[in-house]
Amino acid sequence: MDTPVVLGIVSYAVFPARMGGQKCVQGFYEQLAKETKLILAVAKNNQTDTLPGAQVENFLFDHWKGPLNIIYLFRLIKLIRKYQVNTIIIEHSYFGWLGLLLRWFTGKPFVIRSHNIEAHRFRDMQRLFWQTYHSYEKYVHRKADHNFFITEEDLNYAITNWQLKPEKCTVITYGVKPEAGIDTSKPVLRRRILEYFKIPTNSLLFLFNGTLNYTPNTDALHIIVYELLPRLREKKISFTIFICGSDLSEQWEQVLKEQPEIIYGGFVDDINVFMIGTDCSINPVTLGGGIKTKLVEALACHQTVITTTTGVKGLLPTLTGDKVKVIPDYDWTVFANAMSNLNPYHQSMTPDAFFEHHNWKNIIAKALVSLRSL
Repeated sequence: MDTPVVLGIVSYAVFPARMGGQKCVQGFYEQLAKETKLILAVAKNNQTDTLPGAQVENFLFDHWKGPLNIIYLFRLIKLIRKYQVNTIIIEHSYFGWLGLLLRWFTGKPFVIRSHNIEAHRFRDMQRLFWQTYHSYEKYVHRKADHNFFITEEDLNYAITNWQLKPEKCTVITYGVKPEAGIDTSKPVLRRRILEYFKIPTNSLLFLFNGTLNYTPNTDALHIIVYELLPRLREKKISFTIFICGSDLSEQWEQVLKEQPEIIYGGFVDDINVFMIGTDCSINPVTLGGGIKTKLVEALACHQTVITTTTGVKGLLPTLTGDKVKVIPDYDWTVFANAMSNLNPYHQSMTPDAFFEHHNWKNIIAKALVSLRSL
């Protein structure tokens, strides 16, 4: 079977990956580069020496300046002809219009790889143009030769509301690296965290992490401080909540510093240290779509997760066993009860089926079936 030649188009800074969405792009293309001949056209603000096996061309404007990439249309056409590209993959729907033009000039099919329903994300962020973007998003997904969605929920939404044909849609989820699932030395890291931060040994240790200027995560901070903390304090238990992530506002940083049970860690280079060393990841989000990448990463570290119904979307309950405790949205009393009742010393391991499903190698094998059919 001939090796497919793929042109991937990435409209924003991804390399090196720091946040969940960036890791989703990098992990996908790292594995795809092992299975195909891969050419990547990326935004010029990428550091492109971190993707072995791919021919990386960093000349595009990022997504806010996306329309300016019309000046690079013939440069992209030249790349397609030079490398005899079979298929074009557009990350997100932002550059779907560019995929349409490239197909018109070259005859090559294009795929949109969606990370969520973007218009719904813009709606949650209270962007005024979200309805206009929804119409555009629907249009380009309908025009694409194939569509990759990151969750079953997003795929079903697109089929039902955008009238996409089921045979033109595939769920291509978020993956973890093959080394995930190895013995984690949890007691050692837990003890180090307790000692470093001078926390009593009988404390429950919780983690919330994410990009902290993203509306669903900022809303979750409000819930942690004003809904969960008062309820947990009433229970007279010893606990600490670590909050890690980038782009926290000065106002929120001051609020967090005023809470004695919260330790704000900022951006952490190796978040796995906290995912392994704390007792539980919490995800009190009620906004946002797609899959919550931080939950996949937590489960890959055998971390127990307490989340809302909204927060668990995209995760298959048949793969997570008893590692995920799902609380109805807005029921913060039950959420706090689940936190206070956690037993850190009697926790199971994440099931093997989870690692099979979220292994990048298996994900790419599924994607290639769709790519080869175009």
